[in-house]
Amino acid sequence: MAQKEKLQCLKDFHKDTLKPSPGKSPGTRPEDEAEGKHPQREKWASKLDFVLSVAGGFVGLGNVWRFPYLCYKNGGGAFLIPYFIFLFGGGLPVFFLEVALGQFTSEGGITCWEKLCPIFTGIGYASIVIVSLLNIYYIVILAWGLYYLCQCFRTELPWAKCNQPWNTDRCIEDTVRKNKSLWMAANASNLNFTSPVTEFWEHNVLGITNGIEDIGPVKWDLALCLLVVWVVCFFCIWKGVKSTGKVVYFTATFPFVMLIVLLIRGVTLPGASQGIKFYLYPDLARLKDPEVWIDAGTQIFFSYAICLGAMTSLGSYNKYKYNCYRDCLLLGALNSGTSFVSGFAIFSVLGFMAQEQGVDIADVAESGPGLAFIAYPKAVTMMPFPTLWAILFFIMLLLLGLDSQFVEVEGQITSLVDLYPSFLRKGYRREVFIAILCCISYLLGLTMVTKGGMYVFQLFDYYAASGVCLLWVAFFECIAVAWVYGVDNFYDALEDMMGYRPNAWMKWSWTVITPLLCMGCFIFSLVKYKPLTYNKVYEYPDWAVGIGWTLALTSMICIPMVVVIKIIRSDGPLIERIKAVAAPVRGGASSRPADHRSPKELTYPLDPNGNKGLLMKAPTHTIVETMM
Repeated sequence: MAQKEKLQCLKDFHKDTLKPSPGKSPGTRPEDEAEGKHPQREKWASKLDFVLSVAGGFVGLGNVWRFPYLCYKNGGGAFLIPYFIFLFGGGLPVFFLEVALGQFTSEGGITCWEKLCPIFTGIGYASIVIVSLLNIYYIVILAWGLYYLCQCFRTELPWAKCNQPWNTDRCIEDTVRKNKSLWMAANASNLNFTSPVTEFWEHNVLGITNGIEDIGPVKWDLALCLLVVWVVCFFCIWKGVKSTGKVVYFTATFPFVMLIVLLIRGVTLPGASQGIKFYLYPDLARLKDPEVWIDAGTQIFFSYAICLGAMTSLGSYNKYKYNCYRDCLLLGALNSGTSFVSGFAIFSVLGFMAQEQGVDIADVAESGPGLAFIAYPKAVTMMPFPTLWAILFFIMLLLLGLDSQFVEVEGQITSLVDLYPSFLRKGYRREVFIAILCCISYLLGLTMVTKGGMYVFQLFDYYAASGVCLLWVAFFECIAVAWVYGVDNFYDALEDMMGYRPNAWMKWSWTVITPLLCMGCFIFSLVKYKPLTYNKVYEYPDWAVGIGWTLALTSMICIPMVVVIKIIRSDGPLIERIKAVAAPVRGGASSRPADHRSPKELTYPLDPNGNKGLLMKAPTHTIVETMM
């Protein structure tokens, strides 16, 4: 038989083998189940599915409510200097590394490290601990947002006036501040006055207690909102990338439409120019403060959703020959561009609000939940058609958070399912597993919708997925790929996938720049550590701080612990043990399919050790003749 005909038969054979069966869970094939094989992995239906899923995953609430505040707080335009240093030296290289690693190995956030560099499998376990804790508390923000959205459908916004049942005697409407005589008379009484929006947030939404010691009962209205967003999240991902890839067409694009609408509205308000000037005015003296650089580094790692295993899981559904380098650069530009533009939308409104109240912009600038649930709702009450703008803002907030949430949950599910694919990909076990995981996360999240739940939420936010944890994981990711697996070997893999070698700055970043930036920022974060407080007044008790550090160390300890376990379980002298567990699995880490190999490569997959290990045994002539 001619060589060309044999190769064509092999291609047809593999195409038939890799074709999924319809009507089953993702990747499930009856013939695989019957023969005891691992079910085949599904792929994105189109390139756009992947691009929108990644965009939805990392363009989230941090871009809108954290970056603008950090920019103003840390020197305005001067903050962009450390921001871009960390972006090109840490954020983009690690983001591309994770996506490319998933595509190369075709594995989730844990098993990809088991394949590539077994001694550092702890990186995957650390990531799954961080993302599991993140998924419990991040979705609580969406429950608050849904509650606010439901409250918007009234003739008058409930946080606009001081005539509600939850208001106290200290409540004074914001319009009084502009009337100097009334404001002076109010101040003469020596009472600490609060605005109606603050009282709505603290007394109605949260019902906040005096501290974490008094956790209080569950607020069932918030518990119902939390249940609704978990149900929506479940149905967004229950069919794997088939459902995720389609849902993001709406959830990843519509927030940008809302952001543009709010931006146009903001810059046309009186006082907007003062707010924008306050946002960008450069103060180069702030660059001497190490805290500015810490904020820049942690913001990059937060906003790019790296070190969580999610980007690796999304990349694992790419086809082997997909050009992920080009799209990662474009997505990075989209992410940072969204953060920058959001600052104009937010600070133009804050400038308007400061002018309306007759106060300085620094008095109204907020970050995090303070911006989303106090400052911006207060601003819309001063605009014409306040109900319309409130509804648009909270819809944008919900969609920004929702796609980030379900993409992170999808990454978590993929990483766990890949540990036991032969068991969890049969029938509808994957869907049942997702439902169980969502239920457990919901029940744990109920602690954050109690009357003292805000203290629990802040404890998780400050420690569980802190910048310290992310920097720790990113450092070891670079060490594992660049120094243990070998950066040149990984570049060979990238060339094999994409047809060319990426720019050398990626290699230098993984090898030197990113580890140095991560370790420097990590050390400064520990040196500059401040105990957690709520509202700059309430100090957490020692036992609560201890729980917080336990949450942080639960993920960080995974990496050294797995290194020790792997070495202990191997045989031989210590040096030989380390070499054995540092090498890729037998047959190499590549997932390159047989029909992408040239005739010379057909039997020998990509292997960094130079060994001709068999990733997939080539069919014998007997099989080919039988197929004929």
